[in-house]
Amino acid sequence: MTEHEINTLKANGFSHGSVALVNGGAEGIGFASACQFASLGMTVCLLDVAADKLGEAAAQVKAAGATEVATYIADVSDVSALQQIELEIADRFGGVDILMNNAGIQPGSTMFGPHERWQKIIGVNLWGVINGTQIFAPRMIERGRPGAIINTGSKQGITTPPGDPAYNVTKAGVKAFTEALAYELRNTTGAQLTAHLLIPGFVYTGLTKRDRTEKPAGAWTPEQTAEFLMQSLAKGDFYILCPDNDVDRATDEKRMAWAMGDIIENRPPLSRWHPDYADAFTASLKD
Repeated sequence: MTEHEINTLKANGFSHGSVALVNGGAEGIGFASACQFASLGMTVCLLDVAADKLGEAAAQVKAAGATEVATYIADVSDVSALQQIELEIADRFGGVDILMNNAGIQPGSTMFGPHERWQKIIGVNLWGVINGTQIFAPRMIERGRPGAIINTGSKQGITTPPGDPAYNVTKAGVKAFTEALAYELRNTTGAQLTAHLLIPGFVYTGLTKRDRTEKPAGAWTPEQTAEFLMQSLAKGDFYILCPDNDVDRATDEKRMAWAMGDIIENRPPLSRWHPDYADAFTASLKD
């Protein structure tokens, strides 16, 4: 980051003396983002269900420059657990300034698949974001300090490709929720918080690697994604639309515009994958 970007971030709550809580912070994008927060001298709290990974993650976050590091084991779908952690962080550090609702799962789903799987995916990916925000944001607002709430969405929540409907539903919900949150915060007297929707590209993490042992050439690393996040936060972006090594922003924009065009032009839903419209979609990418 440039000196200007760092100074802008510090003025907006990403600074020594501020506290960041990262849900899903033991690995992947959450961990890489926690290291970025640590590099600014912040106190960093890591929350994850992976108890076996939190210790090593905390050590690395501390080495990255964090003033202090605390770890918490919890499932973000568990309201009572998050409420207890919120009280513990408030008692120990005074509260949270930067909240990153990043925890997510993607075990795969089908339209008529097991109900329990749908419940679990929605519980973590969507309710986890809602729970984290509703439990931590009131004190963040009350403190009147500069800060931010960052929710991790997905391009699949915008273009909703076929193949994993439960995941798409949750990420579409995260987009809508975060947009509403941004409106709420900017119209709340005394709130100095901003909301941001992180929209990663293809990132090589535990969520996406499946049976691969090496990062595909087209994927970004979590560290690249976290760096792009920080640069975008410094610019004040709400929609943090990340490219990767295969897909640039222009292509993402055309895909998203086509998806919205299904409504405007009264095409069949998901027409991008419809045999009567596939050629037109391909042609639109060349325009």
